[in-house]
Amino acid sequence: MSSLQGYVDRRVMLVLQDGRTIVGQLSGFDQKSNVILSDSRERVYSMDEGVEEIPLGLYIVKGDMIALIGEVDTDRDAAIDLTTIRAEAIPPIRY
Repeated sequence: MSSLQGYVDRRVMLVLQDGRTIVGQLSGFDQKSNVILSDSRERVYSMDEGVEEIPLGLYIVKGDMIALIGEVDTDRDAAIDLTTIRAEAIPPIRY
């Protein structure tokens, strides 16, 4: 759990088990790895259109839904034109 402490107040990307991708500032977390994101956005990938960003604002994610979490390089991320990216959506994890 202490490994998340280094990400607090930093921009992170979460890939969830249902395939969604959420980007936001990690505001906090608890012992079950539930996380609180502020200024968050869901990125919806498509092969037909660019990446759509849906504003979510303050967002709580249950720890057992998180497949991957990592820090976002804000300078590199800001330099990417998301409207030009075409990608398949990540399929949900099946048990």
